Amino acid sequence: MKTLLKYLKPFKARMTFGLMIKVTATLLELMLPYILSHILKNVVSSQNIVNILTWGILMIICAGSACFFNITANRMSAKVSRNFTEKVRKDLFEHTLMLSATQTDKFSIPSLESRITTDTYHVHNFVSTMQRMGVRAPILLMGGIMITLIMDSFLALVMIAILPFIFITVYFISRNGTKLYANVQHLVDNMVRVVREDAQGIRVIKALSKNDYENRRYDKVNLKLSKAERRTGTIMGIVNPIMTLIMNFGITAVVAMSAARVSKGLSDPETVIAFMQYFTLISMAMMSVSRIFVMYTKCAASANRIAEVLNTQTEITVLPEEEIENKDYPHIEFKNVSFSYFGKKNQLEDISFTLKKGGGLGIIGATGSGKSTLAKLLLRFYDITNGEILINGRNIKTIPKNELTAMFGLVLQNDFLYADTIEENIKFGRDLTHEQVVNAAKIAQANDFISSFANGYEHQLSSKATNVSGGQKQRILLSRSLAATPEILILDDSSSALDYKTDAHLRQALKENLSNTTVITIAQRVSSIKHCNLILVLDHGKIIGRGTHEELLDTCPEYKEISDSQMGGAFVE
Repeated sequence: MKTLLKYLKPFKARMTFGLMIKVTATLLELMLPYILSHILKNVVSSQNIVNILTWGILMIICAGSACFFNITANRMSAKVSRNFTEKVRKDLFEHTLMLSATQTDKFSIPSLESRITTDTYHVHNFVSTMQRMGVRAPILLMGGIMITLIMDSFLALVMIAILPFIFITVYFISRNGTKLYANVQHLVDNMVRVVREDAQGIRVIKALSKNDYENRRYDKVNLKLSKAERRTGTIMGIVNPIMTLIMNFGITAVVAMSAARVSKGLSDPETVIAFMQYFTLISMAMMSVSRIFVMYTKCAASANRIAEVLNTQTEITVLPEEEIENKDYPHIEFKNVSFSYFGKKNQLEDISFTLKKGGGLGIIGATGSGKSTLAKLLLRFYDITNGEILINGRNIKTIPKNELTAMFGLVLQNDFLYADTIEENIKFGRDLTHEQVVNAAKIAQANDFISSFANGYEHQLSSKATNVSGGQKQRILLSRSLAATPEILILDDSSSALDYKTDAHLRQALKENLSNTTVITIAQRVSSIKHCNLILVLDHGKIIGRGTHEELLDTCPEYKEISDSQMGGAFVE
């Protein structure tokens, strides 16, 4: 909760003013039973119409003013809680984007999604409720007790005697609430994960007729969540019925005592009527206090989950840069690089190579051999376990993040396009001209099909670009990566949906228009990398072959087997 309290500081003045209005409204509410008692006891008996009307009008003014002030304070609290939550969500989302790939993997995408959505909603709800009920309930409770003590201390003590039982009930039930609600939110993460996976794979699910299977998978996580919510709701829901029972016992005791005291002349009916109204206000205040306790436990669980992300410092830090001698360094250099995702088995081991500026590197190998991992290390999505990665002689750990990422154009295996125009997807929030966009599309072999749309570059893409083909989607993604003329271009299986003719034209266009750009191509097809200056063949994270296409045909049996099977050099069963 401490982490989130700092977000309320900018609203301190507005909250203070709103709380003052709320206090005024609550005090006016407290006056109503007392005024009613005074009217019944003193004013009505005088049979003075003017006095009766005067006190009646005063009572109406108090009630109307209380209503007006309550509405005003509630509107102010709603605005504060809305703006507060907006700021929390913004920072939480921004911090989520700043997490390293390792930290993102640790939290998981579904969990981060639910923290930004449901957890911030719980915090918003509590902040709003506290401004409305957090002041009103204690004032009604304490003010009602003080006034009833003045009116009839004996009856007030009977009522006060039941309050410890209520507080004990609320305390013992609510103290485990944070843990219970934290477990519920964890199960919400699991449900979001399944929904997210099914939404992404909906076409495959339909194609394979696996609706029933996915329904069962969803039902499984949904049932677990339902059971946890039912258990938590049952435990936390006990508070209100027990409080109501205790309060009803108290009301019964007060009524019985009141009857006895009135019959003995120790009290009067007017006082008892006012007393019962105060007792009702106090009962409502106690119910509000119990509700606040329940909401606090839910908020505390969510606040802890939000604070976990906000307080997580990025693992990717920039080291001090050493002075580099003015000499001709390779553009990209890997020196004995090893890496492990989980700190146990290396996914890459002892990777070394150099690449000149404007050169081409091809990486090929079986699925899971570490091809994409190598590219992620160059981008510093993850920090290497051993060795060094250098760009122009500079260790990438010494290059500021914005400077490093500005060097790259990137197309990943599972890249994304969002629901907007083709031009905006290519620009991707960068200050690029229409001419730059068109030029990039021409190089990526995308201009022809984009121009065939009625709106051209203003053609609206659906979410994840489901309204274009796979090859068209890849060419739009290629256009995005080329638009800013990157220093280093990484193509991770980015032409798998292209036919051989389009792929060949793409390679030729890259060679003609981006001669100073170093291109790293990760592919399954030999035709996509055969013209590279250097080709690495990976197997289980190790380099088992290196050289040009012709050299590898002679020195690397695994590469020759792949080439022959794809390009007709031999028949492979």
